[in-house]
Amino acid sequence: MTHASSYTRVPDPGEYVAFEPFDNDFPADSPSVTPDGPPDFAAIRAHPDFVHVRRRLTRFVFPASALFLAWYLTYVLLAAYAPGFMAHRVTGSVTVGLLLGLSQFVTTVAIMLAYARFTRKNIDPKIAALRHAAGERHHER
Repeated sequence: MTHASSYTRVPDPGEYVAFEPFDNDFPADSPSVTPDGPPDFAAIRAHPDFVHVRRRLTRFVFPASALFLAWYLTYVLLAAYAPGFMAHRVTGSVTVGLLLGLSQFVTTVAIMLAYARFTRKNIDPKIAALRHAAGERHHER
């Protein structure tokens, strides 16, 4: 969904239909899509499959973030309180501090690749199934 600022004129969507009529496994008393309106996001959020996907994503994101933050803070604390260790030359002009600093970039890329792989294998298929169950029609660009 795009958000237009007060300075942006959004073109008329024309015949674009984001959602098709519902035929899904959501409870009959709380359908995810009303025939004449947008999806019922509260019903989708309460759906057990959606709750499972959110928990699974949270179990990946929070530990990965905590580990990276701990690694970064360790680097900062070493730089602040162990300058002799960080200034130790490994070879030529290359110091331990330089290697640890560059490894921050390597760690960032590794976490990004792990996240992309995790979501591609574990999250995206389940979200696609939930969208299908909610009646969302997928439009290719």
